[in-house]
Amino acid sequence: MQNVVLEQVLQQVLGEEELLARIIRFRLLRPVFQPLFNTDDCSVYGFEGLIRGPEGSALHSPLALFAAAERHGVRTQLEVLAGQTIIDDFGGRNLPGYLFVNMSCPALIALSNRAEKTLELISRSTLSPASIVIELTEHDRVVDPEALVKMVKPFRDAGVRFALDDFGNGHSNLRLWMDLRPQLVKIDRFFVDGLSGSGDKFEIIRLLKRLGDMFNTQLVAEGIERESDLAVAKDLGIPIAQGYLLARPAADPARRPAEAAYAVLRSSKIAVQPQPSQPPERCSLVGEIVVPIPPVETETQNDVLAKLFVSHADFHAVAVVRDEKPIGLINRRKFMDQFAQQYYRELFGRKSCTTFMQLEPLIVDRRTPLESLQNILTGADQRYLHDGFIITDNGRYVGLGTGESLVRAVTELRIEAARYANPLTALPGNIPITEHLDRLLAGHKPFVVCYADLNNFKPFNDQYGYWRGDLVIRLVASILVKYADPQVDFIGHVGGDDFIVVFQSDAWESRCLQIISDFNLGVRENFSKSDIEQNGFWGEDRKGGRCFFPMTSLSIGAVITKPGAFSTSEEVASAAAAAKRNAKHSGQGFYIAQDALDVDKTLQAVAG
Repeated sequence: MQNVVLEQVLQQVLGEEELLARIIRFRLLRPVFQPLFNTDDCSVYGFEGLIRGPEGSALHSPLALFAAAERHGVRTQLEVLAGQTIIDDFGGRNLPGYLFVNMSCPALIALSNRAEKTLELISRSTLSPASIVIELTEHDRVVDPEALVKMVKPFRDAGVRFALDDFGNGHSNLRLWMDLRPQLVKIDRFFVDGLSGSGDKFEIIRLLKRLGDMFNTQLVAEGIERESDLAVAKDLGIPIAQGYLLARPAADPARRPAEAAYAVLRSSKIAVQPQPSQPPERCSLVGEIVVPIPPVETETQNDVLAKLFVSHADFHAVAVVRDEKPIGLINRRKFMDQFAQQYYRELFGRKSCTTFMQLEPLIVDRRTPLESLQNILTGADQRYLHDGFIITDNGRYVGLGTGESLVRAVTELRIEAARYANPLTALPGNIPITEHLDRLLAGHKPFVVCYADLNNFKPFNDQYGYWRGDLVIRLVASILVKYADPQVDFIGHVGGDDFIVVFQSDAWESRCLQIISDFNLGVRENFSKSDIEQNGFWGEDRKGGRCFFPMTSLSIGAVITKPGAFSTSEEVASAAAAAKRNAKHSGQGFYIAQDALDVDKTLQAVAG
C-alpha cells in the first residue's frame, strides 16, 4: 500500500514528459477488456484489449495517455508496449474467443519490421497467433495500402486476423477495405448510435452489410448503448455487437451480455426498420418530358410562323432562337388569336416573329430535377403552365415542355413518394408495409395485423371540409403511435383513412380497444356543439339524399397470423381488409379473425 501511495505522489509532482517516460520504462500500464458478442446466440466472440495509465494519475485515461505520447513523439513506442502488455495479460486469463489489439499504421509497420520476434512473443504468452485480431485504427492515413498489405503478410501467414476500426469515419475507407481484405470491419459508432430512429443510418449500414457479404467480411456494430439500436443491428444481420449496453471494459470482463442486451438478442421478434428521411426518388429530370418542336430563327416572318402552326396543330408553342440559343417563346393560341384580327396579317405578316415573342420565357436545363419545378404548379404566375417552357442542353435549345406534361410527371412522382411515406401523417406507405410483412413471413414469426378504418368519414369530410378531415386522420395516426411499441410494432398509412398496425408486442387486443376508445372520444372535438348534443350529424348519402349519420368512429379488424398460415403479404392484406369489413358491420367496431378457417370464412363472406 505504501508503494502505491508513493507512486501516486510521484505522479503528482512529475511533469507530463517525466511521467510518460516513467510509465514506458516501468511498464505502468493496466489493461482492461471489453467483450464482443455474437448476436445470434449471445456467445463471446472475443475481447478488445484497452489500456489505461496509472490509477489516479493525469495520464490514466487512454485519451490523455496517447495524446501526451503524440506530443512527445513516443506514440508508436507506447502503442507497441500497450499491445505487448495486453497480449501478456490476456494470455494468463484463459478468456474465450479472439483478442482484439489496437494498432495504428506506424505501430503496425514497426511490428512488421520484427515480425518473427513479435510472433514468438505471442506464442510465449500461451496465445496462438490465430487468436489475435489486429485492429487497425484511424489515427493515421494509410498512404500506400498495397505496401501495408505486403508488410502484414508474415502475420497473416501465421494466422493473425485483421480488422478495420471506426469504418465510415477518419481514415478507414473503402480503398483500404478492398486492399487489406480484413476479416472484420467495425462500423463507426456514429452510424450505430441512434440507428433505430434514423432511416438514413439504417440504409448506410444495410449498404455496408452488402459490402461485407461481397468481401466475405464480418461486421461489428460498436458503441451500442440503446436496446432499440441493438435490436435493429441484430435484425439487419450484423453478426457481432459491442458497447456499454452489452458490457463495459473491465480487468475481469463479463462473459455474458448484460440482462437488457441479453433479452434483446434472445428475443424472437423482428425489429421495425426505421424509414429514410426522404423516400428513394426516381431520378426524373426535365429532359424526360421534352417535346422536340423545331425552333424558328429571329428572321422568320409571322406569315411563315402562321403557316407552321396551321400545318402542325400539335405545336402548342414555338421557341425563337439565335445561334441555337433561345431568346423567346411564342404561344400558339395567343399568336393565332392576334394574327386573326383585322388588318394584323397585312400589318405584321412580313415582320419578324419576334414582334409577338414572349421576352422572358422560363428556360430550364434538361438535367434539372422535375421536383424543382413544382413551384410553377403552385405559384401565382400561371403563364408557364399555359405557354410551356424551353428546355436546353448547356444553353442550346433542345425542345419544349408543356404545363400538362409537367403536372402529370410531378403528380406521378408524388404518388410514388406516397407509396413510401404518406405526406399527411409521415407514416410508412404501401411499399414499407409490404416489405415489413414479407420480413415477418420469411422469418416464420407470429404476429397480428390490424386494419383500422373510419366509419362515416366521407359524409364528415363533405360536411366539415377536407381541412377538418385531415385533422381527424392525423388524430388516428397519433393515437396509433401512442399505443404501439416502436421497436416491434409497425404502423403504416395505406392512404385516406385506412391504416395498418402490425403488432408483435403483448396485450395487442387491449391496445386496440384503447385505441378505438381514445379516438371515439377525441374525435368529438371536431364536431359542432349541436352535432355532439344529437350524437350525430346530417349530411348527404351516396345517392345524394339527406341522411342522419352517427358520429365518426374507428373500426379495427385483426388477423392473428401463425407461421405457415399465409404465403404472401398480399394474402395477409386481403385477410386484414376482410376483418376490417367485419369490424365495421359488427356494431362493436372490433373484430378478430382467430385462425386460418376464420380468415377463409371472412374472405368468402366479403367476396359474396
